[in-house]
Amino acid sequence: MRKLAVVNMKGGVAKTTTAIHIAAGLADRGKRVLLIDADPQGNVAHTLQLRPVHTFEQLMTGDASLEQATLRGVRPGLDVVASTPAGFALERRLANEMQRETILARRMRDARGYDVVVVDSSPAMNLMTYNAMLFSEELVIPVAMDLMAVIGARQTLSGVQQVRELWPDRRLDLCAVLPVFVHSGNHATRATLDALEADPALGPHVMQPGIRQCIDLNYATASHQTIWEYAPRSRGAEDYARLIDFIENSTTGERNAEAAERAVQAATPAGSPQKQAEV
Repeated sequence: MRKLAVVNMKGGVAKTTTAIHIAAGLADRGKRVLLIDADPQGNVAHTLQLRPVHTFEQLMTGDASLEQATLRGVRPGLDVVASTPAGFALERRLANEMQRETILARRMRDARGYDVVVVDSSPAMNLMTYNAMLFSEELVIPVAMDLMAVIGARQTLSGVQQVRELWPDRRLDLCAVLPVFVHSGNHATRATLDALEADPALGPHVMQPGIRQCIDLNYATASHQTIWEYAPRSRGAEDYARLIDFIENSTTGERNAEAAERAVQAATPAGSPQKQAEV
């Protein structure tokens, strides 16, 4: 099961739009996908016009099981755990919990039958974002075409490095840096893309040309649809389809699986059948 989080400490960079389209796009290609909204703004529920009975907040506090919190069949192959503004109190409610940064990972131990889980995160390096990263194994970082969004992406990577240092047993790879609101003739776009390409940590992962400016994406959100439902021939539909291609062809998930297999083999006693078969 692949586990991806969409993160950037800067707001207004199309995190929710990107998370929804990654999840819906993979589901449309035959994957079983769970989309989790870990942002208390609740934009996933608003965009997809969902009315959850049980929510991400209740999942995190233990007041609802994963089964209860999951909305089934939001789209063919796509289930959703939605959030609401009640989640703004989660930080305080979970302050005294043991290992509170890994609550989501523990709640997700019962997840079965999914090929991919996608997590939409808050625009801050807060407790919910740490939970999203400690559950996930791959990150997608959308970056709007302004230099403040690049700074947000760099700050996000600093948080990722903290996670790697504090929890060295957990894998967390950068799958894609995704330029959004791209306008090729715009000076701000050119300056931002140059800054991304020049960054030694972000540059190798930039997915070109990214997501171009497309008013149909706004109209799709207002209509509570994905871009493929609202305007399947638009450049927004074309660009997000290219992102799905990129994710499907990415090797980070394969590297994680191979690393996990190596860890299992290393921990297997020398006299075990598995070790004997390797000799």
